[in-house]
Amino acid sequence: MKLFRSLNVKSMSLLLLVFLSGCDMGVNSKKITSIKSVRDIEDIKRIGVLTTVTDFNSTNYFIYKGEPMGYQFDMLQAFAQHIGVKLELIAENNLDEAFQMLANGEVDIFANNLTITAKRKESFLFTLPHSTTRQVLVQKKGVDYNPIRNLIDLGDKIVYVQKGSVSVQRLKNLAEENGTQVIVVEMPKYEADELIELVANGEIDFTVCDEDVARVNSFYFDNIDIDTPVSFDQNLAWAVNKNSTGLQGALNKWIESFAQTAEHRIIKGKYYDNPFWARRVLSENVKIKMGNISMYDQGFRNASSSIDWDWRLFASLVYQESRFKPDAQSHMGAYGLMQFMPATFTFFGVLQKSDPETQIRAGASYLKWLEKRFDSIPDPEQRIKFILASYNAGLGHVIDARNLAKKHGKNPNVWDNNVDFFILNKSNPDYYCDSTVKYGYFKGDETYNYVSQIMQRYKHYQNILPD
Repeated sequence: MKLFRSLNVKSMSLLLLVFLSGCDMGVNSKKITSIKSVRDIEDIKRIGVLTTVTDFNSTNYFIYKGEPMGYQFDMLQAFAQHIGVKLELIAENNLDEAFQMLANGEVDIFANNLTITAKRKESFLFTLPHSTTRQVLVQKKGVDYNPIRNLIDLGDKIVYVQKGSVSVQRLKNLAEENGTQVIVVEMPKYEADELIELVANGEIDFTVCDEDVARVNSFYFDNIDIDTPVSFDQNLAWAVNKNSTGLQGALNKWIESFAQTAEHRIIKGKYYDNPFWARRVLSENVKIKMGNISMYDQGFRNASSSIDWDWRLFASLVYQESRFKPDAQSHMGAYGLMQFMPATFTFFGVLQKSDPETQIRAGASYLKWLEKRFDSIPDPEQRIKFILASYNAGLGHVIDARNLAKKHGKNPNVWDNNVDFFILNKSNPDYYCDSTVKYGYFKGDETYNYVSQIMQRYKHYQNILPD
């Protein structure tokens, strides 16, 4: 089965880096430049948001059954929770671009399995190691293949590696140590996962990557050999900007403590040592790489187009409501993908146990109906949040919260840090007994979290799924 893209090697115009004994070539020719002022730990705490970058693959960061997951994702979530801030995550699979984002001050942390090299230390600060690994040669195995065990035999062979990875420098060093020629092709648009699949499919002969990543993929591809090490054990760390010394110190203190916890052992084991989990994740990534997240995506696209929504936002709402289960039923009587109550089905002229496509269309109609109630709100993102809140709480409670916001000097057209406060506090008699309130008591923490979770998941879907 094809997980990722196919590679027509002959048709690609690639830069072949031929490493000869004694040649002098750097790992990255692109110069890292710092542009913006950067945030340190106190700035991050004051703002309340930790902005990070990692790559999208089968271990670091991915979507599984509608939810974001991954080793780097879970680690970042744990650190953000530790310092009491929200996590904002950007996906970038080009290592050079991710490092440049860090230098620019666009992100606070580059969270990945980064080897600490002298060249990288010239431009960035690194944390204490969060784990260790070694690089291995990935090649096919089977009766028709004779795996390389002596690295001298890599002479005159073509090895494909992720552009900007430390594998480039390691292969250069091997060439110098052994006095041989190794032809290295740097692949700017391919992750290690994708290169491993190309080996498994027989489209390329060799790649080099971290052993942890190779092992996870070997649980899925049983025809690859990963038993030839290319390096000794190497420490893996996160990177921060040169000017973020306080953040580096906070991370080091946290990593030193967190690495000893059961939570860290569970996270590490879940993503790197569980064959059953790895096979499920890699199978799920077939759909994700093709731009799909559920079997109802085309329905989401069609419905979203009719109301001028991003289909990924619509999908995030449906996941929140039903986990993409068309026969989901709540204890309150809500049913289906969109979790309509019986009265809502009746209002839109839809049978309660209708087919998924009908449910989706009815959901879009309801969202359109709600949007008309908030067409005076000028900012599209804020308007979306009011629509989501009303979908969960009902229109009346959101109107009450807007009226309370206006009365107390807040902006009734802004959800964040304005109307959301009054939804949260509508269970407080100081507010629900106010004369402006028409719909009474409401426990609003669920609605507050509902809006936040849908928007956060939407950002993850934007990171990974094409529009």
